[in-house]
Amino acid sequence: MPDAPPRILIADDQPDILEALRLLFKGEGFVVETAGSPAALLRVAEASEFDVALIDLNYTRDTTSGREGLTLLGKLQALDSTLPVIVMTAWGSVDSAVEAMRLGARDYVEKPWDNTRLLATLRTQVELARALRTTGKLTAANQRLQDAEARPTLIAESRAMQVVLRQLERIAPSDANVLITGEHGSGKDVVARWIHAASHRAGRPLITVNAGGIAETLFESELFGHVKGAFTDAKTDRVGCFELADGGTLFLDEIANVTPKQQAKLLRVLESGELQRVGSSRPRHVDVRVIAATNADLAREVTEGRFREDLLYRLNTVEIRLPSLRERRDDIPPLAAYFLREQAAHYHKPLAELTPDAMRALLAHAWPGNVRELRHAVERAVLMASGSTVTSDDLGLQPTRASGASSLDDLTLEEAEKLLIQRALTRHAGNVSRAADALGVSRSALYRRIQHFGL
Repeated sequence: MPDAPPRILIADDQPDILEALRLLFKGEGFVVETAGSPAALLRVAEASEFDVALIDLNYTRDTTSGREGLTLLGKLQALDSTLPVIVMTAWGSVDSAVEAMRLGARDYVEKPWDNTRLLATLRTQVELARALRTTGKLTAANQRLQDAEARPTLIAESRAMQVVLRQLERIAPSDANVLITGEHGSGKDVVARWIHAASHRAGRPLITVNAGGIAETLFESELFGHVKGAFTDAKTDRVGCFELADGGTLFLDEIANVTPKQQAKLLRVLESGELQRVGSSRPRHVDVRVIAATNADLAREVTEGRFREDLLYRLNTVEIRLPSLRERRDDIPPLAAYFLREQAAHYHKPLAELTPDAMRALLAHAWPGNVRELRHAVERAVLMASGSTVTSDDLGLQPTRASGASSLDDLTLEEAEKLLIQRALTRHAGNVSRAADALGVSRSALYRRIQHFGL
């Protein structure tokens, strides 16, 4: 018996675009339903089942943020988590498209679209969705299997990481909030993803937020959302990160850099499980597990009055300290081998192994940037290698200068800037706000330099 024709649901606020898409897909054998607004699309989606949805990201002519489409994406996923959603935007906004993919969209296309690519994308998603449904993807056993396979790789051959791994295996299945501490680059984000993937929330969203990088004026809107008209630029309702993570996990990175005023707002939601969007008086209940991360000493931050003690107690039901790479040198060879396979595949280079001299260089290096620095070093070596192996010359590791003995006279301008930023961050225990004050720059400017230097 032949398969039923694919059913596609399309949302766009421009009738000519809807008609063009309807004619294109009808000519290819699709059954097409169209809607001119998010509300209309949701009504149709509630009444019928579809194989794929194609939605615009912008519906208000003077809005290019894509927030309407992102909100619609979340609501569609809440209705049917198996429905593949492809987003479409006329504004060529890479940021909006990336955000949509992060929130669960399967793909994106730009207007004007290429008919061949659009049809191929839709057919692929229809086939995948049907195959997954046919094989019972949503059964509990298969879902657990998928969740296990989705866990990021944790290299834990060293004794220090074996201790961490045993802790993670015990706490991941629970709903306990977790505080992950450790130096920059030690893998806190990987551990957060592992905890989520190993929990019963794995089938729900994991939303990641750089908590310390949000401007104070936008903090409530980013985390709790806002309603249309709440402030000058609030032209549509916006779902905040807590609501996006409802039923899942919210990862708050750089938690030590949240200001005292922001800490109070965050504590209120963690205590009550309820939030209010900016401009709304209606409380909304959320079920969110919070994982926070920092490289700062929060106990000292509490003692010195920069971090709320009651918020710390809400965050650190369980605290996981990640060792630096210097404390887990037994993991350097397997980590390097893992990154070599990863980067060789990424850059399509037939690299088999690291030479003995390359491995000796890796083991002798101080690794102030931890696992992140190791990954960058291997990536650079993969790009530089000319044969089938990676040598110590390909790695290009430089002796690590002792921060107290470094002479600015011997450095380039860029090296001097990096060194001064490293010293300021070390002096202020990783607190970006205080390091920025000491350096005489804004916090956002310092964040840009930190990202530039890969610190």
